[in-house]
Amino acid sequence: MPTIEIGFSPCPNDTFIFDALVNQKIDTKGYTFNIHLEDVQTLNEWAIAGKLPYSKISYGVWPLLKKNYQLLKSGGALGKGVGPLLIYKDQQPNPATMQVAIPGINTTAHLLFSLAFPQVKNKKFLVFNEIEEAVLSGKVDAGVIIHENRFTYAQKGLSKWMDLGNFFEEKFNAPIPLGGIIASNQRDPEEIATIDALIKESVEYAFKNSYNILPEFVKCHSQEMSEEVMRQHIDLYVNDFSIDMGTQGKTAIDALEKVYASFNASA
Repeated sequence: MPTIEIGFSPCPNDTFIFDALVNQKIDTKGYTFNIHLEDVQTLNEWAIAGKLPYSKISYGVWPLLKKNYQLLKSGGALGKGVGPLLIYKDQQPNPATMQVAIPGINTTAHLLFSLAFPQVKNKKFLVFNEIEEAVLSGKVDAGVIIHENRFTYAQKGLSKWMDLGNFFEEKFNAPIPLGGIIASNQRDPEEIATIDALIKESVEYAFKNSYNILPEFVKCHSQEMSEEVMRQHIDLYVNDFSIDMGTQGKTAIDALEKVYASFNASA
């Protein structure tokens, strides 16, 4: 029975999407899965190094991967109102002098921040779940938050400066492409098509069977967040684009690639 190596994050949106697939709740056509749960910046770096044949990545790193991988239609995170937030503590800092914490150099969050604040060069790259504390402690002046931190920053006394996703949506009239699933071009095309279809089926299964009672697979990897936050997380990041990105999703990814090209041309 073939075993597929696949990487995705331990966040509720990814574990919700992949639960039925990796835990054999659907017919996986003879495939089994060896999973690697890592934060998205680690997965981005692994993809650049060609470590895994299938992986979740930030769309922000996609231009560096196009020669060796292809994007799957299913399993991704795109949408409206789902973008990273720029936060600060007591007083909105001066963009000309501030230091900002960002969840990884290759992330979509970094690209979206650079689009909105091209003048800011003093950046500190941290794991996403370290950023709130870095802002609270004064180690940085501001931070770009993603994932469940969108639901917790206000409770900790932090303030929103800008929704970077809204900035992208308004500029390009497109949903925000956060992350997607890639497959190595070295894999058999029939296998890739099958895995893509299985991920789609896994998402559909999750919507139909797993929403009201969250699977243990989601809970045990959720870093002690409450069930309410887990559900908010899933509601925000898992949607019809996760079933199939469609033409609208591809258009959004193309727009983000233009941001990447512009940012790197001026860097």
